[in-house]
Amino acid sequence: MSPLSLRARSVAAAALAIVLALLTVGVAVDLLASRHLHRSLDSTLRRRAVDVAQLSASAPALLTAPGALDAPLAGTQQLVEVVDRRGRIVSRSLSLGGRVVPAGAEVQRAIATGRGGYGDGNLGGDRIRVYVAPLADVGGAAAGGAVVVAAPTSDISETMASLRGFVVLSSLVAAALGAGLLALLMRGALRPLGRLADAAGEIERTGDPHRRLPEPRAGDEVGRLSRTLNAMLASLERSRDAERRFLADASHELRTPLTALRGNLDYLVRHGASPELLADLQHDAERLALLADDLLVLSREEAAPRPEERVRLDELARAAVDERTDLDTEPVEVLGDRPALERAVGNLVANAHRHGPAGGRVTITVARENGVARLSVRDEGPGLAKDEAEQAFRRFWRGGHGRPGSGLGLAIVRATAERHGGRAYAEGARFTIELPALQVLSESPGRTEADSTEGDPP
Repeated sequence: MSPLSLRARSVAAAALAIVLALLTVGVAVDLLASRHLHRSLDSTLRRRAVDVAQLSASAPALLTAPGALDAPLAGTQQLVEVVDRRGRIVSRSLSLGGRVVPAGAEVQRAIATGRGGYGDGNLGGDRIRVYVAPLADVGGAAAGGAVVVAAPTSDISETMASLRGFVVLSSLVAAALGAGLLALLMRGALRPLGRLADAAGEIERTGDPHRRLPEPRAGDEVGRLSRTLNAMLASLERSRDAERRFLADASHELRTPLTALRGNLDYLVRHGASPELLADLQHDAERLALLADDLLVLSREEAAPRPEERVRLDELARAAVDERTDLDTEPVEVLGDRPALERAVGNLVANAHRHGPAGGRVTITVARENGVARLSVRDEGPGLAKDEAEQAFRRFWRGGHGRPGSGLGLAIVRATAERHGGRAYAEGARFTIELPALQVLSESPGRTEADSTEGDPP
């Protein structure tokens, strides 16, 4: 059995909610209406009993006059009996005929206590409401007796039955109308989702990364979903293109040393070994090993999780200092992967030595500003132009210098910075890593290279 669709479940839930809500309201209305009608009947019976009691006290002879006790109640004939203190009937309304109102216990209680009371009973197969009131002992045959006033409750029962039927019928009609309206609304609302599903299935079937989902004109949640999915598809397309470029660049970079290695091996087979040939073979092997290592490091950096180790950037910078490097730091702490950050700092220093002027100095600066930790490495060369600075951290980019290297060192630096929630960029001859800094350390300022030299013993 297939599950119900979202549209069918929504319509069914809406119809059920409407029915339950209206039935709840109907039950409350039924209780209030029934209470009101019964209280109104009780009040009317009480007033009629008071009228008869006053008639008994003022003109007792009129009680026995034919039709004196007959009076309609909103279209329903009242039933009235007057009894003396011994319970004998003195007079009664013509509507009773030969019947007697079943109120013996209430009559005895009213005569004995002098208080009126209500009761229920059956008369000729009809349910009746009864009120019994004591009569004043002021002369006449009924003196000290009681008056019994009754009326059938069939009208109330019929009214309540009609009200309940109306509530049930209204609930069903309202549920049907609400379900129909919701079905129309859901049909219009789900139509864009159906188009999105069809378009997504077509993209999955064809595998075409350039295709996009249709965007509805309305700026509602479906439109937002479509735009978000299209942005995701565009991001996946860029990632796929970047992966293809990476594979193409890696193949190109590997082809050169492999071609040279094969040529040298072929020469070795034909002519034997020479010192120059062995040096070339060693150089090609080292270049291949370096390229493979950098590719592995870059792949791991892009797939590794975000680190949570507390690392001092100033300590990493101090560990990278050599005889051609100056240091200007302050205590700065970040959450990071220590080996990865050490490798990134080493790559920046090696890049500065490689591309800076021969014999030039390299300066490492570590500072903290507005919650951002910055580690910069600067050489004394002219640096990169603006367009070159934007491409410097791309894979296999070595510029137009033709200098050695795998072209992956700065790409590894950028991948490390981004994995740590930061970024890497170049400005002229200054290459910088920015990372989120932890709280300010309560330590004395870091010493520069000159301060460290002055403090060492001779």
